[in-house]
Amino acid sequence: MYRTHTCGELRISDVDKSVTLSGWVQRVRNLGGMTFIDLRDRYGITQLVVDSEADDELSREVRNLGREYVVQVVGQVAERSSKNHKIPTGEVEVIVGGLKILNSADLPPFTIEDETDGGEELRMKYRYLDLRRNPARQALELRHKMALEVRKYMSDEGFIEVETPVLMKSTPEGARDFVVPSRMNPGQFYALPQSPQVFKQLLMVAGYDRYFQIVKCFRDEDLRADRQPEFTQIDCEMSFVDQEDVLNTFEGMTKHLFKTLRDVEIKDDFPRMPFADAMKYYGTDKPDIRFEMKFVDITETVSGSGFKVFDEAEYIGGICAKGCAQYSRKDLDKLTDFIKRPQVGAKGLVYVKYNDDGSFKTSVDKFFSQEDFKAWAEKFGAKPGDLILILAGEKKRTLSALCELRLEMGNRLGLRDKNTFAPLWVVDFPLLEWDDETERFYAMHHPFTSPKDEDVELLDTNPAEVRANAYDLVINGVEIGGGSIRIHNDVLQQKMFKVLGFTEQEAENQFGFLMNAFKYGAPPHGGVAFGFDRWVSLFAGVDSIREVIAFPKNNAGRDVMNDAPSSISNAQLEELMLELKGEAAKRTASNE
Repeated sequence: MYRTHTCGELRISDVDKSVTLSGWVQRVRNLGGMTFIDLRDRYGITQLVVDSEADDELSREVRNLGREYVVQVVGQVAERSSKNHKIPTGEVEVIVGGLKILNSADLPPFTIEDETDGGEELRMKYRYLDLRRNPARQALELRHKMALEVRKYMSDEGFIEVETPVLMKSTPEGARDFVVPSRMNPGQFYALPQSPQVFKQLLMVAGYDRYFQIVKCFRDEDLRADRQPEFTQIDCEMSFVDQEDVLNTFEGMTKHLFKTLRDVEIKDDFPRMPFADAMKYYGTDKPDIRFEMKFVDITETVSGSGFKVFDEAEYIGGICAKGCAQYSRKDLDKLTDFIKRPQVGAKGLVYVKYNDDGSFKTSVDKFFSQEDFKAWAEKFGAKPGDLILILAGEKKRTLSALCELRLEMGNRLGLRDKNTFAPLWVVDFPLLEWDDETERFYAMHHPFTSPKDEDVELLDTNPAEVRANAYDLVINGVEIGGGSIRIHNDVLQQKMFKVLGFTEQEAENQFGFLMNAFKYGAPPHGGVAFGFDRWVSLFAGVDSIREVIAFPKNNAGRDVMNDAPSSISNAQLEELMLELKGEAAKRTASNE
């Protein structure tokens, strides 16, 4: 037996017990006649005490110890004279009677501490060491508990978990597929699923009216903090439901997770915000409503004033930052630099300070009067002491930049507390998006999303105005998940394919199996998919989903720990009947 107890288990009630512990050496403190060792495992830390003068052999073993050595000790539990109330085992220590080194260790490339000195790339390269740190362990434990609670809630609601294929047919769903060559079918390829979308719809046709799955999905797209090439979804589908049925069911799941995992009770119904309002007032389809600071459109108010920037702008709008009129010129210059960053893309910032004495100090004094500024203040709901910030330009770009400015002000004013949660449903999305480059419509969600009943006729006359039976769950400015009511009859589905530019043959090749299934009685159905990794990162209070995935990839889609992706041999390529070209062929040849 390597241990009788874990390193996080012993308490004051265990004093005088003989115990055996095993774990990793966190640190060694040699104080002359006494040596103190912090022994760590997944469950916690126990302080060990060695009397260096009592046992020469034991003293030699202790002198050989280094950080991260794996050891086994036997000893007796004693009450600590100097207690550490910061850890659960802090009232006791183990007086070591025997120590065995189970494995030595090289000096780690970074400190295995909660506040480590390792940068993200280094930690990802040695992820097996990074996972020893408490924050990483706690993230994976949270992930485990969340999966259990999801399964419990869904099972109690009558859902059954069904696994769907990982090797499937390539179908266009918005991102590039990862493809897998088939050795047994030369020249043909499987795709890894971007989602189990078609399979869960087929399960509805099959009569399994409440399905869910915690499932791996794959998308070959540009990465950022909340994206990975492989990620995990809570995938769900229901039959004989409308939009409100779906929202109510998963609003219940959301409240359950908050209560069981964060002890946060949300009693009120989640707000429903139309997509058009989200864009109008927040410039994004995932608004952070922990704070107000809504956009105010003043385009009609200020156009034709002789101020060229405003006169030539398609859209002029701004926000009111309460109590910020005291901002200095330096503060305002920093905000201007922020909105001019390429990631934000604005050209300049107009400010209006509403002074406590009722006067206005602005960056456009020469173009407008104090009465003009007073009228602006009324539109913004500004009071003395407030600061109005205005952007102007092409509408879509300006709304996006104003969104970033609003979030930045929210950060500066401390309005985005990670322990405050503000969920909402964004609804009534456009069904379609027009792409100028290809001169065609694309599905905003996917080709199976149902239009609003009252908008179906617009598919023939004005497709751009058709609203979708689609919805996203947004919490604190993060899209946690989304879904839609699906098209369930083949006539409407064929019309949708036509609007999307599919020929009959293309639709048959891509989705013929689904269309064929619809001929045999498909029920009305809809569903939702949640980003499981995003859920965990939200509850863990971290900004990147990489921190809550055991072995993540970097922004280039590489696993820097095991150096994937990598080349394969010419023999494997020949077996798969594949041929590389250009630089890829040269790299493979150099590795042979």
